[in-house]
Amino acid sequence: MSVVYRTEDEPVRSRLDRLLHVAAESVAPIDVRITEPDFAGRMIAGAFGVSQILEVTLDTSAEAVRTAKLIRRSDPEFYKVDVVTAGRMVVGQGGRESRLAPGDVSIFDLSRPAYWFNEPARFVGVCFPRALLPLPADEVARITGARIAGDRGAAALVSTLARQMPEQVDYLGAADGARLGTAVLDLITAVLAARLDRQSAVPPESRQHALLLRVHAFIERRLSDPRLSPARVAAAHHITPRYLHKLFQAETSTVSAWIRQRRLDRCRADLLDPTLHDRPVSAIGARWGFASPAQFNRAFSAMFGMPPGEFRRLANNKANR
Repeated sequence: MSVVYRTEDEPVRSRLDRLLHVAAESVAPIDVRITEPDFAGRMIAGAFGVSQILEVTLDTSAEAVRTAKLIRRSDPEFYKVDVVTAGRMVVGQGGRESRLAPGDVSIFDLSRPAYWFNEPARFVGVCFPRALLPLPADEVARITGARIAGDRGAAALVSTLARQMPEQVDYLGAADGARLGTAVLDLITAVLAARLDRQSAVPPESRQHALLLRVHAFIERRLSDPRLSPARVAAAHHITPRYLHKLFQAETSTVSAWIRQRRLDRCRADLLDPTLHDRPVSAIGARWGFASPAQFNRAFSAMFGMPPGEFRRLANNKANR
């Protein structure tokens, strides 16, 4: 379950103290300075297995500092990866200072002093035990507080998943939450290893998991392309089709079946969307990469037990009752 802090639930005089308490209980003690006592904001905190997630939204400028005194008081030995989702931040650790824009990523060692300054902003922090990162701590220290662009490669997936995690805290069971936490940690490991040129230090299973997540994201972005195929997916990731099929063994699905399933899931959502009720069924199939109406009808009927047109009519009839 998530811990949700909303400023409107607190008297003005105790808003900052309550925010500090939630942050300390969820991650680690931190000194936050906000000049406007009647600031508005929200904090969501929760757990994904051994990882902690923290989303903070503030309508005012703020400065946060992790000092040596606070570290002596409480040191959970965590790394913290921040993803900016709105607004801008200036962050620093280890003599480095970086400016982060929406989508950017940065990592911090909470066992060492660090600081964060934000304009009105929203950001997500993913915290996890330092021991779980299979990279030498002295090498990670070379890039703490540095900006990692979140608009390409595995960093883009870290950015996307981190943004979505706070919304899922209360909807995922413990096992699914732990799997999502592991997936994000594997991606973070891949991003940092690439930055440090230490890919060989990443366990093979973590590399495979991160690659599979990148493949999933690639497929999602290209479902509308009828030419999407296992061969194209493999070529885009510089692997052989045979290795791609090996990756999907853990999914208990073939690559082609996965693509078909994701297309049908998108088509089903469109058929249920009342704002698209005027769009022809054949256009919906074409929108999600089915080469012909006949192919779409066959695939949809095989998956859902009826043609897409009949599925839409039944759904509309139920909605209008």
